[in-house]
Amino acid sequence: MTRIGVAGAGLIGRQHIAAIARTPGVTLSAVLDPAAADIEGPSACDLADLAEQSDGIILAVPNALHAPMAQELIAVNCPMLIEKPLTGSAVEGKTLVDAAKEADVPILVGHHRRHNPLVAKAKEIVEGGGLGTLTTVHGQCWLPKPDHYYDADWRQGAGAGPLFINLIHDVDVLMYLCGPIAQVQALESNRVRGTGAEEVSVAILRFASGVLGTLNLADVALGPWSWELTAGENPAYPKTDQSSYLIGGTHGSLALPNLTVWSQKAGPDWWAPIDQTRLPIPASDPLSTQIAHFADVIVGRATPLVSAADGLRAVQVIEAIKQAAQTGVSVDIPEI
Repeated sequence: MTRIGVAGAGLIGRQHIAAIARTPGVTLSAVLDPAAADIEGPSACDLADLAEQSDGIILAVPNALHAPMAQELIAVNCPMLIEKPLTGSAVEGKTLVDAAKEADVPILVGHHRRHNPLVAKAKEIVEGGGLGTLTTVHGQCWLPKPDHYYDADWRQGAGAGPLFINLIHDVDVLMYLCGPIAQVQALESNRVRGTGAEEVSVAILRFASGVLGTLNLADVALGPWSWELTAGENPAYPKTDQSSYLIGGTHGSLALPNLTVWSQKAGPDWWAPIDQTRLPIPASDPLSTQIAHFADVIVGRATPLVSAADGLRAVQVIEAIKQAAQTGVSVDIPEI
C-alpha cells in the first residue's frame, strides 16, 4: 500500500483526499493543514513530519508555497505531485526543474486532464495521421463565474485571474496534442469588474511545429464552451454537448471533448459532402487515475505523464500571454 500525504486541504486538496480514498492500492498517510480539523485520520505538524509519514506527497497549497515546499521535499528525496501551476513564476519553475533533475526526485504536475481517456484518444488520432498535417487549433474557455466567486479578495489580484487558475489547463492539453508553443500575441480586458485580475484574454499562438492557433478566455461571458462544462469530469458543473477545442488538419478536424472527427472521402473539397464520426469513450475519473499514476511514479513503475518541465512550459506560456497583452508586442517562449 503506497502512502500518500496531502499538504493543503482547501478545495482541490480535499478533492485529492477523496480521490485517494476511492483509488485501490493507496492510502492517505496524513494531512498538513491547521484548518483541516474536520478531516478524519492522521495529521502532520509540518512538512518534514508529513514526509516522514509518506511515500509521496501532494502539494495543494497556495501557488506561492509551491516552490519553497517542493525544494524542501527534494532535499529529503520525496516524490511529489504539485497542483498546477508548477510554481508562481517561470523563474521559480526553472530553478525547481533543475533541482529535481539534479537530485533525481520525480515531480508530477497536476494537469489532471491528461489522465482523461478523451485526451488520450485525441492524442492517438493526431499522432495516427488521420487529420493529415496539423495546421490550426482553437481553444475556448468561457466560464460564467458568479459575483460571489470574487468575494475572496485574493481572486481579484493580478496573478489570480482565470489565466493561471483555468486556462493553464487548456494550454497544457493543446501543447500535449500539438507540441510546444513558441510565440504568443495577446490582448486582455477587465472592464466589467475593474479589478486587477483579467476577465477576458485572447491570444494568438505559434507552435514550434508551425501550427497556428487561438485561445479565447472569459469569465464574464455566459456560454457552454469550456472544458469544465463539456467534458463531464466534475459533477459540480452542468454538462453540455458542446466542445471547447477544435484541431484542424489538411485531411480532417477533431472537436474535443465530444470526440467528433470531421472528414471527406474525396476531400479536401469545400463543395463535397462532409462526414462526421463521434467516437465512443467510457466515462472516467481523471483525478483517481492521476493518483494511481502517481503511486506508480513513487515506486518507480512509471515516469510522470506530466513532468516538471511540462508544468514549467505551461507557466511560461501563461506569463507570455500576460506580457504580450500588457506590452502590445509578441513574446517568444524560450526552449527549456
